[in-house]
Formats: sequence, structure tokens, C-alpha cells
Amino acid sequence: MKHVQRSLLALLAVLAAHSAMAAGDAMFFDDFHYADIAALVAGGWKVRDQQGHPGIEHGQWGPDTVSLVDDPQSGGQRLLRLNASTDGTAEGTFQAQLCHQRKYFEGTYAARIRFSDTPVSGPGGDLVVESFYTSSPLKHDFDPQYSELDWEYLPNGGWGNPHSRLYSVSWQTVQMEPWNAFNQVHEEQRALGGWHTVLMQVGGGKIRYFLDGVQLDEHGGRNYPAQPMSINFNLWFSPSGVLPDTRAQRRYQQDLAWVIHAKDQLLSPAQVDAAVNTYRRAGVHHVDTVAAMTPPLPSNCDF
Repeated sequence: MKHVQRSLLALLAVLAAHSAMAAGDAMFFDDFHYADIAALVAGGWKVRDQQGHPGIEHGQWGPDTVSLVDDPQSGGQRLLRLNASTDGTAEGTFQAQLCHQRKYFEGTYAARIRFSDTPVSGPGGDLVVESFYTSSPLKHDFDPQYSELDWEYLPNGGWGNPHSRLYSVSWQTVQMEPWNAFNQVHEEQRALGGWHTVLMQVGGGKIRYFLDGVQLDEHGGRNYPAQPMSINFNLWFSPSGVLPDTRAQRRYQQDLAWVIHAKDQLLSPAQVDAAVNTYRRAGVHHVDTVAAMTPPLPSNCDF
């Protein structure tokens, strides 16, 4: 009987959360309540294991950089943790990236993230980048179909600015070598260590960026995405800002509580919070009714 009651509550939670959206619209929600990494992968996620951009050249990416931990602040919830470390060398650098399928385009994206201002161990000061973003592959320099929307937190500054700041970036296109980027940027210049909800509304030729319920900026025009994207999180070190003259190991962590995407619906921050809270109260940890593209698009998790 209890099992039937729980199943009924879960169904009601799904229906209630979807009531915040127009009937028939698709939804992706995950709060990382997995027993292990194998279950995470079975849920549609991919842990990066290939070298390449971004980060320290020839640095390592791999399964040991992603873990699942119990959330000490909530009863029974879990967190996904990205772990990155470096001693300034390629062989001593380990960076983390997690990717979902490339099938997301217009609608609302949001995630609950714990940004870190200081390393878990070792000296602080490296140019570390803590990210949540959507992207499509860059097929060649200045690819006109390239699409990417970013949240990037730089607790130790970098890239010509020494201050802590959160970037909101909408990309038109880019050339990697030599670097030449065309994008629209908002910089929130303040330290943001701790838990935050970041949200993007993508629709009608506009991208609106919200931090903790407050709109920061609106982008659009040629920077509007042109094709379906994957959902990604990563934690990496920029080679332009590695601490000089030290081989001490530095370790950073970035925690994720949940991520959500409402296809083709521009939800307010309050509507997103309501949907997430409804799911979690009923013990619904994973919903994915966003159909794959036909044919399915590759998501290589290497950029």
C-alpha cells in the first residue's frame, strides 16, 4: 500500500509541476539522486574522459573527477560534485566535465550550483573556471551555426580582470587559434561563493539571464543560438592564470543540486522553483520527456 501511495504522489508531482507549463510541453529534470556513477551514466549523462579544450593543455579528464555525495543540508538528497586539481603541470592536472544529450534549444534552463571561492586544499589564486552552459560543436573556425550559452564563475579573477566575477555569455562564433571571439557578455563583478540558482530564458530571439531570481541582462541578435545544444557543467583551470613557481597541489570542488529544462516555455524563476520543489517533495528525482533529435545528434563531451 505504501508503495502505491508513493507512486501516486510521484505521478501527482509530475502533473502539478507540468501545470506551470502549457499542456504537452516537454521537460527535463534531474537532482542527481543516483547510487553511483554507473547509474548517472544510465540516466543519460556522460563524464568527459578526452583531452582537449578548455583548460591546461594535455590535462587529464576522467571519471574520478565526478562523484555523488549526500547533501548534509537536506534529508536524503544527493549532490553531484565536480572535482578539479592541479599542481601547474599537465600530468598533475585533473579537470571535470559532465554532459547531457544534444537535444535542447529554446525554453528555460536553470541549475542550482554551489560556487567555490577557495580551494578545498592547497594555495588559492589559480584562474579556475566553474561553469554551467549549453553548447553545440564548433565544426570549424567561425562556424556560423556554432551555439553556446554560458554561466562562468571566476572566483580568482583572470582574463585581464583581477576581480571575482560571474560571466553570462551568449556566443555567435569563435576562432580558437589565434583566439578571436564574437559574443555578448555580462559581468557580475562580485564574489559569489555559496549556493546560487542560475537561469536562462531562451525564446523569441532573446536570451535573458537571471541570478537568484533577478534578471542581469538580455542578449540576442546574432548571438542567439542557431541549433540544438547539449547541457554541460565543467570545472577547469585556465593556463593563462596558473600560480607561478609552485608544485603544491590545489583542489577545487563545485556542487550541483539540480538542473531543469522546460522545452519551448519561458518560465519565471518562481515557476522553476515551484516545479523543482514539487518534484522533490514527492521523491521524483529524474524526468526526461524531451525527445532526442531525429536522427540523434552526437554529444561528444570534449569541448
